[in-house]
Amino acid sequence: MRRPSALLLVFLAAGAASAEPLHGIAMHGQPALSGDYTHFPYVNPNVKKGGRITYGVVGTFDSLNAFNLKSIRTTARGIWDPEFGNLIYESLMTRSADEPFTLYGFLAESVEWDDDRTFVQFNLNPKAKWSDGQPVTQDDVIFSFEVLRDKGRIPFSQRLNSVEKMEKVGEYGVRFTFNDKATRETPLILATSTPILPKHAIDVETFEQSTLKPPIGSGPYRIKSVSPGERIIYERNPDYWGKGIPSKVGFDNYDQIAVEYFLQDNTLFEAFKKGAIDLYPDGSPTHWTRAYNFPAVSNGSIVKDAFQPRLPTGMLGFVFNVRRPLFADVRVRAALSLAFDFEWANKNLFDGAYTRTESFWQNSPLSALGNPADERELALLGKAKDRIEPEILNGTYRLPKTDGTGGDRKVLKKAVDLLAEAGYTIRNRRMVDKKGRQLAFEVMTQTQDQEKLAIAYQRSLRLIGVSMTIRTVDDSQYQSRSGTFDYDMIVKSYPSSLSPGIEQVGRWGSAASKAQGSFNFAGTADADLDRIMDAMRLARDGQDFQASVRAFDRLLLSGHYVVPLYHVPQKWVARWKRIDRPQTLPLYGHQFSTWWDARVQ
Repeated sequence: MRRPSALLLVFLAAGAASAEPLHGIAMHGQPALSGDYTHFPYVNPNVKKGGRITYGVVGTFDSLNAFNLKSIRTTARGIWDPEFGNLIYESLMTRSADEPFTLYGFLAESVEWDDDRTFVQFNLNPKAKWSDGQPVTQDDVIFSFEVLRDKGRIPFSQRLNSVEKMEKVGEYGVRFTFNDKATRETPLILATSTPILPKHAIDVETFEQSTLKPPIGSGPYRIKSVSPGERIIYERNPDYWGKGIPSKVGFDNYDQIAVEYFLQDNTLFEAFKKGAIDLYPDGSPTHWTRAYNFPAVSNGSIVKDAFQPRLPTGMLGFVFNVRRPLFADVRVRAALSLAFDFEWANKNLFDGAYTRTESFWQNSPLSALGNPADERELALLGKAKDRIEPEILNGTYRLPKTDGTGGDRKVLKKAVDLLAEAGYTIRNRRMVDKKGRQLAFEVMTQTQDQEKLAIAYQRSLRLIGVSMTIRTVDDSQYQSRSGTFDYDMIVKSYPSSLSPGIEQVGRWGSAASKAQGSFNFAGTADADLDRIMDAMRLARDGQDFQASVRAFDRLLLSGHYVVPLYHVPQKWVARWKRIDRPQTLPLYGHQFSTWWDARVQ
């Protein structure tokens, strides 16, 4: 197995010195909860279960198969869904939302591994069973990984790439032995990111097909009814095997969960105002400020909650598709990034509510912003440091602040100068290349807010002779085109955690750039990015892990793959008072699966 160099050493996990069964494992350090914990600290362990909730989502669905390429973004929400809870299928272990990356027993009641993480063994809970009453077995675990490898979509199809062999151990154990493609993160990814499926209830021959047949799962709910594209209703399984285990106490508190689908967000919000939807997560500061002047808010029937997660900001931005020759030159991308006037947009569109995002891990120790590259980073970067802009390397980098007029000449001149270096000049008010072709591209948008931003961007680009057209499409077309990378530019969000790892490979890795349905929307295929991602996932020492993430941040910023937009420090959710929530907020913010129906007495 690949051994990390002295520069790539990561955190030791709790109890890893021996292969004794463990109740929990952590990527970095030790689990915060001891083996005798009774529940997670952010739940209400005494909640009265019952009642119902109705969620609303923008989109559609035509399948209950969450794992094939066709249904990647048209699957019914809740089947395999961390936001609403994995209602039907479950993983071997479950993540605590109050720790960066710590897993506790779930379908597997314990786990074993060695110091070097050359293997991991999951020991199934003997009580675990499917909704039809049959037990969850070792064969189910092995079958799940194999069928998803052979028939599933990315990333499920790649889970076994780092596994040399799977084998049954004793009556309940399944051991995965790793090959040289594995990293320190691999055991945790296997534990939490792959659904366990019932071998006896799945036809391998038809697994790749979309279906509306209710599946058999081990989760707390079963499907009660389906209205394709409109509604799916889940009902509690009274015989759910896991309702008493510590990692499930305080979760799954409704007897019925409905998910309603809407073609537009404004229609969804109107349904919320009328009481047809119970929760409305709000991502727009102007909407949050201005849209709640109706009776249900003023009389207290609707509560507006503002949450303060303790996480990095992540990155929202216009994403360049570097598969397009037009965007192959980093100078072109850097110039077009400069042309977006954040100060104008923030003042005129959002009442000054936003803060500019300047790092993928802003507001955390993992960010390169304000932190000069130290010896560890420089050694890790090697020759790649020569690609990084000096200001980004020494930590003084900041995006330029404009005068807010929408046409700051100083900033636009910098953009024009960069385009000149890339071979463009302004002729007859058009930015053209040496063959006289205008620099022109299309941005694909999905919502009114995205369209408003694009119009503001379009206005600034026009001042330097760049033609940007805007195409706003419906959800179905948006998902189809984004899944096949059929766009020049797109608006996307890149959430960040305090324990980045395999998800970065899906977003930025070379292999993902060629795989339709992946999340590599920018199309990056860069050996240095791949190498630093490997270092991030192999690190043993905390300082080396931090150095690898900062180095990765610097490479992404210097690559100008995204026109950075903005963030707000809070998360907002409006809810009808009939839905209540725990008062303790975990590290990762609110968890809908721990909320409950307050009408239940």
